[in-house]
Amino acid sequence: WKPLMTVLLVATFSQAEEPVCRHRGDPESPQLFKSGDIMLGGILSFHSSWRDRQETYMNKPKPLQCTSLNFRDFQFAQAMLFAIEEINNSTALLPGISLGYKIYDICGSIARSVGVALALANSNDVSSALPKEPCTKPAQVQAIIGETSSSPCMAIATVIGPLQIPLISHFATCACLSDKTKYPSFLRTIPSDYYQSRALAQLVKHFGWTWVGAIRSNNDYGNNGMATFTETAQQLGICLEYSVSFFRTDPAEKIQTIIDIIKASTSKVIVAFLSLMDMDVLIHELSQHNLTGRQWVGTEAWIFDSQTAAMDKQRILDGAIGLSIPKAHVTGFKEFMLDVRPLNLSGNEIFTKFWEKSFNCKFKQSKSSAGVDRECTGHEDLTGVENSFTDMSLMPIINNVYKGVYAVAHALHKILDCKETCNKILKLDPFMHISNIRFKTKEGDEVYFNENGDPPAKYEIVNWKRRENDNVDFVTVGLYDASLPAGKQLILQDNSLIWAQNSHHVPVSVCSEKCPPGTRKVLQKGKPVCCYDCVQCAEGEISNSIDSFTCVRCHPEFWSNERRDACIKKEAVFLSYEEIMGALLTAASLFGTCMTAAVAFIFFRYRKTPIVRANNSELSFLLLFSLTLCFLCSLTFIGRPSEWSCMLRHTAFGITFVLCISCVLGKTMVVLMAFRSTLPGSNVMKWFGPAQQRLSVLGFTLIQVIICVLWLTISPPFPFKNFTKLKDKIILECALGSPVGFWAVLGYIGLLAILCFIFAFLARKLPDNFNEAKFITFSMLIFCAVWITFIPAYVSSPGKFSVAVEIFAILASSFGLLICIFVPKCYVILLKPEKNTKKNIMGKGAQTSL
Repeated sequence: WKPLMTVLLVATFSQAEEPVCRHRGDPESPQLFKSGDIMLGGILSFHSSWRDRQETYMNKPKPLQCTSLNFRDFQFAQAMLFAIEEINNSTALLPGISLGYKIYDICGSIARSVGVALALANSNDVSSALPKEPCTKPAQVQAIIGETSSSPCMAIATVIGPLQIPLISHFATCACLSDKTKYPSFLRTIPSDYYQSRALAQLVKHFGWTWVGAIRSNNDYGNNGMATFTETAQQLGICLEYSVSFFRTDPAEKIQTIIDIIKASTSKVIVAFLSLMDMDVLIHELSQHNLTGRQWVGTEAWIFDSQTAAMDKQRILDGAIGLSIPKAHVTGFKEFMLDVRPLNLSGNEIFTKFWEKSFNCKFKQSKSSAGVDRECTGHEDLTGVENSFTDMSLMPIINNVYKGVYAVAHALHKILDCKETCNKILKLDPFMHISNIRFKTKEGDEVYFNENGDPPAKYEIVNWKRRENDNVDFVTVGLYDASLPAGKQLILQDNSLIWAQNSHHVPVSVCSEKCPPGTRKVLQKGKPVCCYDCVQCAEGEISNSIDSFTCVRCHPEFWSNERRDACIKKEAVFLSYEEIMGALLTAASLFGTCMTAAVAFIFFRYRKTPIVRANNSELSFLLLFSLTLCFLCSLTFIGRPSEWSCMLRHTAFGITFVLCISCVLGKTMVVLMAFRSTLPGSNVMKWFGPAQQRLSVLGFTLIQVIICVLWLTISPPFPFKNFTKLKDKIILECALGSPVGFWAVLGYIGLLAILCFIFAFLARKLPDNFNEAKFITFSMLIFCAVWITFIPAYVSSPGKFSVAVEIFAILASSFGLLICIFVPKCYVILLKPEKNTKKNIMGKGAQTSL
């Protein structure tokens, strides 16, 4: 119960007293101070680093000991003072209200920035007289201008965000600061790195650099900016050979490791997402190793800084290109800055140091003035001094500070309902109004913020061009406007660019050379996608663009050319009359036709002779007619296939050959039966008279006609483009339609031929002086041999050669029948007429072997 009673007693007595806030920690004193009706805060880094100490944690840590005066932030402080003085002297803006300021130096320390932010909010400085103050008092400042870097701004915005104190930065570009849930009161007058990172990636892609190195500051600015750049670069097909980070306070060994990585790299382009102070450290180290010949791509943090250019004695950064804030001018600022006197400033210790360093002198009251020959008066002329303070190359950043102060003034003007005078009784809440203000400066620049507290994103593209006097000109060679449509945001004047080592040619930085048309990329195992081999497309495939990942297969009617970069129409192949093979087969067909006609003429001329009459002249003439058709049907296989020619060639071939074989079969059966009929008691010839012979030929042929009609009706042959047999040619052929129909036609012919061969074989030794059965047997032997060899030859022959094989089989079998059956008779008729007698044909003597 004792602990509980203690808590209750404390709570009871606490309610009796007014809540108070007590200062904790060491007080923070502003480096520059001026009182006014409304106070503005300023947080800058008048020093770039601090002396590192090893804390023992046995005693309270001492305040930071800042080192390395930073003249750039002196300029920014002067810009803030200049804007405040202009506003105080203006009758149009905040009439009757004077603005004061408290400006602190944080030396680039995040920890110190938090303490300073609390000091600005709670007045935790030496001037605070009361040991106890109410906790409910309003903030000491209405807005804070600063800081230069992103990481301190994140810390400051986190602390003052709940207090609704606006923080307006002139140079903190990290895209993370656009997150209003984390940093609700943060605004800035410089574009976010969300746009700069993407612009850098597009710039790199524009010049065809796909293999680059990357160096970044190891802080929120560098890490977040490089992360966005890397993501965009990957989308654009850019690969990073290496990506390293460092901070200016890192040990020398780490920076040496980075230099070794650069030396060993093959990429010729380095993207440097570095803060100004980190870049200065890196340039100093690179100069020791004379690492020239690389093309540097930079951010607005250092790309147009004259001090960085002055440090580059070894010309490492010659030809550097990058993004900068658009050029600006603040009328009267240079004169104001050069008129500064440290004795005229309240809290002027920091400017005393600046003055002593600028003129290499010491003031009397300076602790270190002993032994110094020259004494500072405080009235020296800055006009002739050349250092980063008097250099106006950072005027765009100075203009951002100037616009930030005016943004606060316009918000206060609106809150206080200022017309001729301002209503000082109204409660101040500038944050709600700054995000909605929209005004123009005296130079005509329009100032406003979007929903994330960011201004419009516009950049100039700057190129380093070194003059003969070793100074560097920052030449504007293009623009980037994020508000324009995609593809039109980047505008460049490529002809005016100077590259590394004063070259006029765009450097090449690729892991692998571009793959020409006709090839495709094949990624190298274990390497980024920018490292690949170029492999020629396979036959029938092409690629007609550079760096193609795939080859496209040509349409079946086309084929790839030798370079594999275009599809050319395939040559249509068919057996034509114009080519030698077609002409020879046509000649053979016509020769066979003429030969058959000549035989028919001879037979007709000598139709009354015994040899013609003895061999059934009617069947002989029908056989000659069918042979003529057989020779002529081979012509239907020559020429471009059409729908009608495809149906005609196979059916005409099938029917004419059946007609031919039917006649031969009839002649064979007549010869065989004629011998059998001479036997005593035989009456068989009555079944093989002329009428029966005609009917048998008609019957055998009619069966083939029926087969052909069914074939043509169910699935007829049709013209077909064959793309598969020959890879680079189209074979125009006749598809069978129904293979069953084709083989039925061919099989029926074969069946009749075998039947005919059997009958002729049986009658080969009949004791006739002129035995026709021998020649029929021989002709059928040739016929069967031709068509048996035709099948494998037809199946294995490519393209038009299969058609030629079929024509050859038709002609060979036709010539076989014509020569074997009719030539011996013509020989007797024309050259041996003495044997063309009934007695010689019917004689029982020695057989004539013809």
